[in-house]
Amino acid sequence: MKQLDYFFNPKSVAIVGASHKPDKIGYAILANFLGAGFERKIYPVNPETVPILGLNVYKSVLDVSDDLDLVVIVVPAAFVPDVLKECVKKKIEAIVIISAGFSEVGDEGKKLEVKCKRIVEGAYTRIIGPNCIGIYDPYTRVDTLFLSRERCGRPKEGNIAFISQSGAVGSTILDWMSEENIGISKFVSYGNAMDIDDCDLIEYLAADDKTQVITVYLEGIEASGQKFMKIIKNVTKKKPVIILKSGKTEKGLKAVFSHTGSLGGSQKIYSAAFKQTGVIEANSWEELFDFARGFSTQPLPKGNRIAIITDGGGFGVLATDESDRQGLQLPEPSEKIKKEISKVMPTYAVMHNPIDLTGDANANRYKVVIESCLKSDEFDGLIAITLFQVPTLQKEVVDYIVELHKKYKKPLLACAAGGKFTEELSRKLNAGGVPVYPTPERAVKTMAALVKYREWLNK
Repeated sequence: MKQLDYFFNPKSVAIVGASHKPDKIGYAILANFLGAGFERKIYPVNPETVPILGLNVYKSVLDVSDDLDLVVIVVPAAFVPDVLKECVKKKIEAIVIISAGFSEVGDEGKKLEVKCKRIVEGAYTRIIGPNCIGIYDPYTRVDTLFLSRERCGRPKEGNIAFISQSGAVGSTILDWMSEENIGISKFVSYGNAMDIDDCDLIEYLAADDKTQVITVYLEGIEASGQKFMKIIKNVTKKKPVIILKSGKTEKGLKAVFSHTGSLGGSQKIYSAAFKQTGVIEANSWEELFDFARGFSTQPLPKGNRIAIITDGGGFGVLATDESDRQGLQLPEPSEKIKKEISKVMPTYAVMHNPIDLTGDANANRYKVVIESCLKSDEFDGLIAITLFQVPTLQKEVVDYIVELHKKYKKPLLACAAGGKFTEELSRKLNAGGVPVYPTPERAVKTMAALVKYREWLNK
């Protein structure tokens, strides 16, 4: 698996199909490497050797005298086999084939894909793709995406790895993550998985120091089911793996096959396999990254006893309903805790669980109640619902929550809904390592995912 380092941390890159025309994909990829600040050697390859963006151009990878760690191929599908032969001859170990027109288009494309596979058999060459957008690594600045930075944002450095079988889904989520200020460690769109598949990438990321959480958009398993189960089960012992599986309906399965040529398989079989191997299954795009944000910032709870604190009773009820659906326990606070928090609570406040601080809550009330629950061994985690519209609630509540999150080693999630004022304070909470969710249900589901993963590890 060490060989996969060449994809993410190459000392030199060749772009075969680099174009002189700004409206071509080959130009965009070269421009993105330069725009990302990739400071290592870049070699554009094109039959016309006029310089592109100030770089010398070579007719073939064989004309490059230096060693090449990574080659990005973006020529029409029919020309890919000849380029691969040259790459094998030069003993290149890492290739990303962006080009489409292979197994996803039918029998002729499948034959072409098989031909390409045979060319690299017995060689050290490994391939991501074809029919993909490839790799983005914010640490090394590898950027094989052909989408401009003006139209598709690039996330900052972080600890969430994201693998996507679909380039369209992958790039859209990348853009959204950039806007949401969610950092990533690595992104890979692997397309048809002619060689390197989902299992290879997940296994590699399990050993990656910069990756704490592995997220996957999956249409169908490219490896055998037995291989998938074995690898995933080993990886989930080290790091959480969160998977969003598409193609759950009969028509969805057909759409999956026409998209990447992948066989989707029964949703029930996948869900059962996920449960057996410790995978956290997400049912939507929102859940995929709600859960990822929780795992990337929070310690795991020791159990499923959760405290819910709110300044709006209705939000507390919604959180309670979802907690019950998710199998979380909401224990009644002990008399010791009630006595402690009664010093800052009005007589009309509700001191059960959820604990309702009422509509005249202030920052100090939140601080005292949250700390009382976190330091107690009665609760394994806490959800703080902060409706910032309450006029008595000072902005200092954000500082208190962040401070308590750092002080106590228990998961602490927040829920806040509203407009610009709420968004401003939510950004500060997120920056302080406390993820904020716009609905109580999403906060509770994320806490439940943390609990389920802890239960899996305890097995």
